[in-house]
Amino acid sequence: MDPLTQGTIGAALPQAFGKKNLGIIAILGFLSGLAPDLDIFIRSSTDPLLSLEYHRQFTHSLLFIPFGGLLCASFLYLLFKKISPFTFKQTWLYCTLGYGTHGLIDACTSYGTLLFWPFSDMRIAWNNISIIDPLFTLPTLILIVIAAIKRKNLYTKIAIGWVIFYLILGSYLHNSALNIGKHIAEERGQIISRIKVKPSFGNLILWKIIYETENQFHVDATNLLFNKVIRGESIQKLNIKEDFPWIKNGSQQYKDVERFKWFSNDFLAVNPKNKNQIIDIRYSGIPNEIGGLWGIELDSKKHYGEHVKFVSMRTTTLERFIKLKNMIINK
Repeated sequence: MDPLTQGTIGAALPQAFGKKNLGIIAILGFLSGLAPDLDIFIRSSTDPLLSLEYHRQFTHSLLFIPFGGLLCASFLYLLFKKISPFTFKQTWLYCTLGYGTHGLIDACTSYGTLLFWPFSDMRIAWNNISIIDPLFTLPTLILIVIAAIKRKNLYTKIAIGWVIFYLILGSYLHNSALNIGKHIAEERGQIISRIKVKPSFGNLILWKIIYETENQFHVDATNLLFNKVIRGESIQKLNIKEDFPWIKNGSQQYKDVERFKWFSNDFLAVNPKNKNQIIDIRYSGIPNEIGGLWGIELDSKKHYGEHVKFVSMRTTTLERFIKLKNMIINK
């Protein structure tokens, strides 16, 4: 999730357990809710995929929560010692509650979170909320601020009720979009081997549908509010032996493809606009299009030990934003 949402949810849970000084509790929870994303600083100038491996890894693990809370408390207790009435033990409790929300809320998105590290490298993604959703975040934030001003955590409990309701709604709509995707494939006479649905940017109305057949990915969209299917595109699945026959088993580029495959849950295809690039088709600005937001670029001229290049393909234009908005409002 975006930092504002992570901080907001991090503030809500400890504040709901507080009785006094709800503003300070919210600050402790907000900052602790942000802390797991400090893993973005784990990166390498020579290995472009290292940051993908470590983002949402151990700092987001359920097992790491009490340790993460302890690290936050150790810093924040000293930082706010002059204004905070809480003991170190109380500070640790509030920081741990705030820290603990981060991995769970991240797992509600489609990116993938290693909740069960180090016991499993499975990337958990429940796909029931967009990575940014103002309707989810802003009411929660407003209620937390009101609770701090009025010194009543009743407002925080209402905020948590809103969070729970919204996530349950997202799960229900996820199931609805999933059934629509299965129906689309059935109408086409296709057999699904895998299917994934996810909300489009910033809302729970418009959903992206990706399903896999024998050798292709098919991408469509559905507007659940208006009960509308928006037909999309299809693309050949990545076949490393056919698409990159020159790549050598055991080379660093081969290993990097495997690493990117794990990161993207193997939703990979060759970029139609650049045959040297492999894209993650889970993401696109417009939900019924195939156009990865990121990928990797291979080079047959690189030597055996050189890494692939990580490429970003984000294209944010007013025209595409208007197109997405019109798809949401069914215009």
